[in-house]
Amino acid sequence: MKEHHKNPIPTVDIIIEENSRIVLIKRRNEPFKHHLALPGGFVNEGERVEDAAKREAREETSLDVDLIDILGVYSDAKRDPRGHNMSTVFIGRCFHNKSDEIKAVAKDDAVEIEWVSIDAVGDKNLGFDHKQILLDYKRWKKFGGTFWSSKYGI
Repeated sequence: MKEHHKNPIPTVDIIIEENSRIVLIKRRNEPFKHHLALPGGFVNEGERVEDAAKREAREETSLDVDLIDILGVYSDAKRDPRGHNMSTVFIGRCFHNKSDEIKAVAKDDAVEIEWVSIDAVGDKNLGFDHKQILLDYKRWKKFGGTFWSSKYGI
């Protein structure tokens, strides 16, 4: 008899910050349709998580990013109503010349792009656990460290 393993599905999210603003997408699909969220999505079979993060950023925002760090891993089984998804959250910066304006274009799963001040993210209605992720990111900017779902009793 073959054993059946039910494992979490790997996903990625990416925090893209430029000039103290974070890029958020307005989701096209459920769950959290029309809520703001970080760009991100599922890791394809055979794909490295860092490549998935760059791909998802490009697919949803048209931005090419340079990954600079991993904020953490968020694996609470309740973070996604579709099932147990485990996200590696990356921090990235856009590739661009200092004189060029950054032009993000909503594509794929995104219907709209919104640049939000890092100080205003707590006021936004975000999907999944992205509000907690961005609060952790604000702490990371001040103190560094690595974060995960249960670090602060979530």
